[in-house]
Amino acid sequence: MKNEFERLGALSGRWLLSRVMRFDIMLLAIVMCLVTAGFITLFSAGYSFPWRIEDQIRNIVVAAAAMFAVSLVPMKWIERISLPCFIIGCLLLLATAVVGVTVKGATRWLNVGVRIQPSELMKLAVPMMLAWYYWKRGDAVTWWDHFAALALLALPVAFILKQPDLGTSVLVTIAGLSVIFFAGVSMKLVVACACLLVLSLPLIWTLMHDYQRERIMTLLDPTLDPLGKGFHILQALIAIGSGGLTGKGWMEGTQAHLDFIPERTSDFIFAVFGEEFGFVGAALLIATYLALVARSFYIAAYAPTRYARLLAGAIGVIFFTYTFVNIGMVSGILPVVGVPLPFMSYGGTALLILGICTGILLSISAESKD
Repeated sequence: MKNEFERLGALSGRWLLSRVMRFDIMLLAIVMCLVTAGFITLFSAGYSFPWRIEDQIRNIVVAAAAMFAVSLVPMKWIERISLPCFIIGCLLLLATAVVGVTVKGATRWLNVGVRIQPSELMKLAVPMMLAWYYWKRGDAVTWWDHFAALALLALPVAFILKQPDLGTSVLVTIAGLSVIFFAGVSMKLVVACACLLVLSLPLIWTLMHDYQRERIMTLLDPTLDPLGKGFHILQALIAIGSGGLTGKGWMEGTQAHLDFIPERTSDFIFAVFGEEFGFVGAALLIATYLALVARSFYIAAYAPTRYARLLAGAIGVIFFTYTFVNIGMVSGILPVVGVPLPFMSYGGTALLILGICTGILLSISAESKD
């Protein structure tokens, strides 16, 4: 019996080493660079909040552990849990709508002993579900399959909009639409849907909440309310602009350290980075994010199955959307919607989801080399 356990241990060890050796090293290096840059910036932005630094260390450790654990899971197992994850996520959203915790007028959290935000789960559960659906359909995909996929996407998005949470609903929608697009939807349908969206903008405007319309008006002219709704954008722009070419230096950002930048450890951490490291640092950071997205699409291109290709492509879109929306809102070209900067912003749930996304990419890259 002892020899049998030793033999199984040796086989497990060899399998583990073999799988780790097949991981995409470039993807790991890019993520490590972003996490390091994020922690350095957060240390500067939040040194007066030492508990946030300690919490972020814990968040990074938990996300890294989740990433490594998921990277060891065979993709066929991830395929099998796609439908259950989607169903559980929708049930949690329903429970949130019925007995959720309301904070500042938004019912986004569910108390299950600890407070969770089910909508965060749907950022990954929705593309997993749609990738699974198209994988099950195989080569028999027809035009009505795309409408069925849209219906599956619309269910969780409707729940999230009801909370209300415009930022998360946009991220979930884009992640789901990316799977539908990669599944081979015709360009005629894409153009038709785009035209329908443009024509429905007046209706969407009337359905939006007052604070959402105010955000858009503030985006167009933040000086309309410089001490109120426009304060966030104006202070972020001042911080980024004051960084100049090479920045003021680490721990030397005056806008951040004098408390002019709101949410400087989370949503507006890019403003702190831009002030301290300047145009050069910001350009290098954006280039690193572009490398992350490009590497995700590279892994998707060489994925061994249709499910893996669709899911990896959607994860690449998730990385891009997070980055574009965050930097866009901090730079004043998009409304402020509360989207974190991937691997840099303070927070546990978003970092955990991103870690799981990275673990899935590592699992796909390992199996593509079998």
